[in-house]
Amino acid sequence: MKVTVVATVLNAADHVGGFLASMREQTRAPDEIVVVDGGSTDGTLELLRGTDGVTVVVEPGANIARGRNVAIRSAAHDVIAVADADCGYVPGWLDALVAAIDAGADVAMGWTEPIVDGFYEACVTSVNLPLSVDEIDPATYMPSSRSVAFRRDALDAVGGYPEWLPIGEDMWVDHRWRERGLDMRFAPGAVARWRVRPTLAATWTQYARYARGDAHAGMYPERHAVRFAVYAALSLAIASGRTWARVLALVGGVAYARTPIVRSWRRLTTPRDRILATAVVPALLGFIDVAKLVGYASGLVDRFRGVPTGGRAR
Repeated sequence: MKVTVVATVLNAADHVGGFLASMREQTRAPDEIVVVDGGSTDGTLELLRGTDGVTVVVEPGANIARGRNVAIRSAAHDVIAVADADCGYVPGWLDALVAAIDAGADVAMGWTEPIVDGFYEACVTSVNLPLSVDEIDPATYMPSSRSVAFRRDALDAVGGYPEWLPIGEDMWVDHRWRERGLDMRFAPGAVARWRVRPTLAATWTQYARYARGDAHAGMYPERHAVRFAVYAALSLAIASGRTWARVLALVGGVAYARTPIVRSWRRLTTPRDRILATAVVPALLGFIDVAKLVGYASGLVDRFRGVPTGGRAR
């Protein structure tokens, strides 16, 4: 079985070298690597063109969905593994994905392990990323396209990545695969190593954009409705001035933040950091949730006004 690894990139000179190095270190080497550049101006293109075994396609202005579709159309093989150029990959990543496809899967699902270099990364990653594969239910898991592989006809069956959707395109495809009952198998050895956004401002933008994409695509309406309802109820309880309501809101907030706090304690090692994380993680959870609320609301406004949703994703 031959496999093409595809990726999209835009102004990634700082980290594309690490991505290429992780591809060279794979225990099962890609038969082909195709990278679509969306119009880099920082030297990324020169780095890619100077690397043996990488086919570079330049598609100025392409968002991630279009870039992936272009890369897949350029691929020589019918098994496609999708990666992100801002990630590193453990040596067995491609081997694990291909093994699942070879065993009969239409889609092989990898997962993401965050790169944690300090306190901030440990807290942010604990909010939304699993600590280990034990937290992942393969029956309902929706893989990011930074770590997934599939047969070409599986993507053709859903019309490719939606180029009208600038972000959340991978979740849209996942939903279509689930609706069609494709054989989607979890490959726990397919680990992408990903670094979170380095600042609160960048984190806000990231999650607001994710939620805005959900609204554009009509994804997860129940989840977002519950989030609006929960935060409205908490705000009313706190504003009521009644002690019992405030205590109830506090207990509910602690219960809501329990899993992220536990993750942070397992990622951190010193008592001081763990105590500090107990306060910081709930604050970050609320911060990210508000970003999602704002993003989803803005996406709903876009849909109501008929605003086009296409465009650059990076």
